[in-house]
Amino acid sequence: MSDEPSAREPGEDARIDALEERLRAAREREEERSRPALGAEADANYRMGNRVLAELIGGIGGGALIGWVVDEVIGWFTGKAQHGGLVVVMVLGIVVAFRNIIRIANRRPD
Repeated sequence: MSDEPSAREPGEDARIDALEERLRAAREREEERSRPALGAEADANYRMGNRVLAELIGGIGGGALIGWVVDEVIGWFTGKAQHGGLVVVMVLGIVVAFRNIIRIANRRPD
């Protein structure tokens, strides 16, 4: 055997070709497996839906929490608990949440 590339054994090229074919097939399978199923557009829609849901839950929950705190503070000073603050601030939270949802829906896609 010599160090020249032309002096290969006859079966060596077949083994290299078979290895290259298996590597190509493995790369194709990996690309197919790692490709997103529905594409980037579905992922963007999923994120937008989660953001809308978070706005709605945050508006209602945040308004209810702040309203409850307001009612408790007023109740400490007056000696009786009333739920007017809870209702008013929760409605404001819902209004703000819907305003944000409308702004998200009207935003033009990039």
